[in-house]
Amino acid sequence: MKPFIYDLTFDQLQVWLKENGEPAFRAGQIFDWIYVKRVMSFEEMSNLSKGLREKLMDNFQFVTLKEITHMKSSDGTIKFLFGLHDDNAIETVVMKHNYGNSVCVTTQVGCRVGCTFCASTLGGLKRNLTGGEIVAQVVAAQKILDETNERVSSIVIMGIGEPFENYDATMVFLRNMIHEKGLNIGQRHITVSTSGIVPSIYKFAEENTQINLAISIHAPNDKLRSKLMPVNRRFPFDEVMNSLKFYQEKTGRRITFEYALIGGVNDQVEHAEELADVLQRMDMLAHVNLIPVNYVPERNYVRTPRNDIFKFHKALVDKGINATIRREQGHDIAAACGQLRSKHMESNAR
Repeated sequence: MKPFIYDLTFDQLQVWLKENGEPAFRAGQIFDWIYVKRVMSFEEMSNLSKGLREKLMDNFQFVTLKEITHMKSSDGTIKFLFGLHDDNAIETVVMKHNYGNSVCVTTQVGCRVGCTFCASTLGGLKRNLTGGEIVAQVVAAQKILDETNERVSSIVIMGIGEPFENYDATMVFLRNMIHEKGLNIGQRHITVSTSGIVPSIYKFAEENTQINLAISIHAPNDKLRSKLMPVNRRFPFDEVMNSLKFYQEKTGRRITFEYALIGGVNDQVEHAEELADVLQRMDMLAHVNLIPVNYVPERNYVRTPRNDIFKFHKALVDKGINATIRREQGHDIAAACGQLRSKHMESNAR
C-alpha cells in the first residue's frame, strides 16, 4: 500500500522532492494544498506541473476516513466513528469551548495499556495508526468547522491508544500540526497525554518543543496504580515520577496530572493528601485535573459522588496543589474514549 501524503513532515517532503528531481520549494505549495486549501486529490493541485502531480499520485495517497456514525451532544460536542481502509474503526471528538474548538485524536486502533476503568482497552490493540492517519482526523474536523468559518484552536492527544507507544507517528503528527505551512496550531495549544511510558518521556524531553505533557496518574502510590493501570508494573510509579521530574527540569514546563475519580477506589481524602505529598516532595510544578470517571457498562466502577469530588479537590488545594475539576463534555453521547467503538465492535460481532 502506498504511504499517505500526510505521513511526510515538511522536511521529509522536501527531501523526497529533491530525490525525485523537483525543487524543494514545491513542498510549501503541496502543504498549502493539503493543509490550507484541504484538497483531497493531487489532480486539484493546479500550480504543480502535470509531471509532479503524476509522481505524487504514483507514490502517495490520501487518507480515507469513512464516517460510520457521529453523535452530537447537547453541549455541542461531536463524536465521530471513522472507518479506516482496513475496516478498523477509530474515534475522534470535536469539543466546543468558549475559547475555541478542540479536537481529541486517536493514535492507535485499540490499546494494550489495560487501564481497568477505560473502554479503549476492550478488545486489545489491533495496530498503530500512521502519522498521516492521526493528521487526517484533525483535517476532517477542520473541514467540518470550515462550514461555519471556524477553526481548530487546540488539540489533545487523549483519544484511543497510548501515543508514546506509537512515538514516531505521534511526532510526525505533531510536527505537521505546528508547522507554519501546515495547520499552524500553536504548540502551547497542544497536549499529549501518556499513561507513563518512561523511555518515551525521557525522549520527549529532548524534543525541544513547547507542547504540553499530561500524565494519566490516577493513583498516589505504586500498589493502587498497579491495580488500576497494569502498565505500572512495567514502569513503576517512582520511575514514572523520576522521568517526569527530568522532563520538567529539561523543559521548564508544567505537567498536568490527570486523575480519574472512581467511587470507593481512589477518591478518598487520604488519597488526595498522599498525592499532594508526592508532588511536594518531588518539588513538581504541577496541575491536577480531576476527572469524574464515566460509567462503562463492561466495567464495574462507579462515579464518585459529587460531594466527595469537592472534598478531594479541597484536600489538594489545602495542601497548596493547583487543581481543577474537569468540566464534563459529551456525557450524554458516550464520549469517553472507546465507548462508541466498543458498541460498533459488538454490533459487528452479532
